[in-house]
Amino acid sequence: MLNENVKSVLEANMWDLATCADGEPNVVPVAFKFITDEGKLAVGDVFLETTLNNLKANSGKIAVSAYDGKTLEGYQIKGTAEYLTEGEIVSSFKAMVEKMFNGAATAKGALLITPEKVIVTTPGGDNKKVI
Repeated sequence: MLNENVKSVLEANMWDLATCADGEPNVVPVAFKFITDEGKLAVGDVFLETTLNNLKANSGKIAVSAYDGKTLEGYQIKGTAEYLTEGEIVSSFKAMVEKMFNGAATAKGALLITPEKVIVTTPGGDNKKVI
């Protein structure tokens, strides 16, 4: 589902996570993130309280947006998130966050997002194209 162009943009840039519950949208930037070998998106939970509440209220529905600020190449990935509290992914985020914040913060868990649709957000003829 994630072709090499999409992976390249995701790996090199920040992501914005968008969720909604009770008609109130929420979007947050995330820096603790990576693509799993299975093509899922993993996000460390450091400050995701509203995001997690929205996911509980909307059956895990989430959108991720990432773009290259220089080329404007971008993608929106829509999917479903599950919350993890243990395992290798959570351990890797805990180590990353504790190192960056010198122990002042930690990852409480991780979101594992299964992509269901990828949409081009790059300006031009392919804008809004589902790939």
